[in-house]
Amino acid sequence: MLAPRFPHRGFIFDLDGTVYLGDDLLPGAASAIATLRQAGRRVLFLSNKPIQSRADYASKLTRLGVPAGLDDVINSSYVLARYLARRAPGARCFVIGEPPLVAELRAAGLAPVEDARVDYVVVAFDRTFDYRKLDVALQAVKRHGARLVGTNPDRTCPVPGGEIPDAAGMIGAVEGVTGCRVHPVVGKPSPITVAIALERLGVAAPECAIVGDRLETDIAMGKAAGAATILVLTGITRRDDPEIARWRPDHVLASVAELVTDAAPGRR
Repeated sequence: MLAPRFPHRGFIFDLDGTVYLGDDLLPGAASAIATLRQAGRRVLFLSNKPIQSRADYASKLTRLGVPAGLDDVINSSYVLARYLARRAPGARCFVIGEPPLVAELRAAGLAPVEDARVDYVVVAFDRTFDYRKLDVALQAVKRHGARLVGTNPDRTCPVPGGEIPDAAGMIGAVEGVTGCRVHPVVGKPSPITVAIALERLGVAAPECAIVGDRLETDIAMGKAAGAATILVLTGITRRDDPEIARWRPDHVLASVAELVTDAAPGRR
């Protein structure tokens, strides 16, 4: 019989490199998360990736054996749409991003458009990024005074067999030509994201553990918020990474499978 190893009331899980890699669930993830839920722990999934919708993530998790509904998932698209809708309802936005992000912004009452006469340029992980988009962003800032905001700061995204460029590449390009900073970048490790996640979970930061594979996003966010931090070595970070000593996660586990332990009598 499995039982949780850690006492926290809430767990915030990164997805890519933590719960699954590509289209494959990581070994032990389903049973560990099921055990936490059966023990009454609250679970939320949090991804920085804006290239899929929350419904897509929930469907993928369920298909892989981790039942999830829309309210169980937050991603940087949702956080950014919520941030802008509160700050500038109905704002016109030029989006360097993919259709799921555009749909999230539109659902929040914002107005994604294809020209430079905008209030905001939204910069995200975009596999269709090209010179035209970079030029529109430049004109929006220089001619129309648009502000720059971003979804996530990740340099790369883990995929089976390695990594691919992530939003930091697009952010770097836009900052390079405009001379302006993309701010805020609302995804992990931003306090904007962790506040929404804790609100959704209904637990205070000291009662929560953040589980992820990235030191500069998952672990940094947890440290800043006052939550417990659990680094797993199934994604970007390797066991011999010298940065582990600098960030000092509370726990370093081989995988999320180690969140639970065999509680059978006579076993440890």
